[in-house]
Amino acid sequence: MATLKKTIAFDPSAFLASTGIGRRVVHVRAKDTLFTQGSKADCVFYLQAGRAKLTVVSKKGKEATITLLRVGDFVGEEAISGTAGLRLATATAITNCVALKIDREEMIRVLHEEHSFSGLFLSFLLARSMRTQADLVDQLFNSSERRLARILLLMAEFDKAGEPQMLIPPITQETLAEMIGTTRSRVSFFMNRFRKLGFIDYNGRIRVHKSLLNVVLHDRLPPANATQPTTVSAPEKKKRKAPKKPNREALAAD
Repeated sequence: MATLKKTIAFDPSAFLASTGIGRRVVHVRAKDTLFTQGSKADCVFYLQAGRAKLTVVSKKGKEATITLLRVGDFVGEEAISGTAGLRLATATAITNCVALKIDREEMIRVLHEEHSFSGLFLSFLLARSMRTQADLVDQLFNSSERRLARILLLMAEFDKAGEPQMLIPPITQETLAEMIGTTRSRVSFFMNRFRKLGFIDYNGRIRVHKSLLNVVLHDRLPPANATQPTTVSAPEKKKRKAPKKPNREALAAD
């Protein structure tokens, strides 16, 4: 009697949580890099724990933050393009990170052979594309104060299902300024204002409250001053009286 072999269904979560051929777990300390701009793109990383950021540097040395990375994000997906090239950006850990490093060949293999995994990866790429578009719109049309509010909400994961984190990972005002395209002094001004309005608390770590959503979703931001200055109306100008027309009869008599 022939024995039937039971096929074990591929589990993407188990694959991304374990080591194996062509994949291993790496630990990255805060401020260290997973990879750097210009290096060989030979692997993809899957963030299992921690927070990171993706930055680019121009030829003149100006650095810009493209996006924040969180648990469940892939990074370095340019490695699976047609031909392995060079990294287009730098991935730096904001906090201590744990990531699964997947070699290019293994990543391509599992994408081709396991439809459940390729579906998961495609969903991630679509979500990343939509978020990139939202970031661009935010940068083009919103004020720097609203951009800061949005970044804080994203770091607290208010855009994900479930309970938000409230306490966001440690991040400097310089990094926040880079991400929203303004100066550190402006970020400090906005942060103090958010705290006075009860949107956030911070004493070393920033705690984001749900009320900050009003700034982004409903644009409910009070004016900068609690009271408006009293305006003094200018005195009304007296109307000049029109000169009297000469009396024709009197002129005729003369």
